[in-house]
Amino acid sequence: MRRVESGIPGLVILEPTVHADERGFFVETYRQSLADEAGVGGPWVQENHARSVRGVLRGMHFSVDPGQAKLVRCARGRVLDVAVDLRRGSPAFGRWQAVELDDASARMVHVPAGLAHGYYVLSDVADVVYKCSEYYDPAKERAIAWDDPDVAIAWPGGERIVSDRDRAAPRLADVAGELPFAYAG
Repeated sequence: MRRVESGIPGLVILEPTVHADERGFFVETYRQSLADEAGVGGPWVQENHARSVRGVLRGMHFSVDPGQAKLVRCARGRVLDVAVDLRRGSPAFGRWQAVELDDASARMVHVPAGLAHGYYVLSDVADVVYKCSEYYDPAKERAIAWDDPDVAIAWPGGERIVSDRDRAAPRLADVAGELPFAYAG
């Protein structure tokens, strides 16, 4: 598994080896020892699976108290996966990073606690599977606007299917003073 650094500290792209031939492919999607070596070994306490159709935009979500790290992959289809740094004092605060995840490359992204996360579906159908470092708790769930002009995420053009909750999310500037995350360096 190859570890690729991104432009945001702690946001790591993982590229596993895909063994493909005329029958299809085999890929080891998670091995604790390799994840530990890459610095993204969890502990993981929950795994989620979301299926979405083309044009669905989910995000930009994050959890508080203590926050939730994620290890994300696209098991079917193709998505543009995006993270925004929300950690006070981070050299990347307010910046976003996008990486394309798909079922052919099996690329994964580690999103540390303190980053907002979302994705846009580029294929007809996409299954996104992600491990979480904390259990889901709706009382701790937060979001920032996916279309915040100050963050200025360059989403692909085309139809956008967005939930009412995500459409109503506040801008980063409106919640920046309430963010509990501090960059540890």
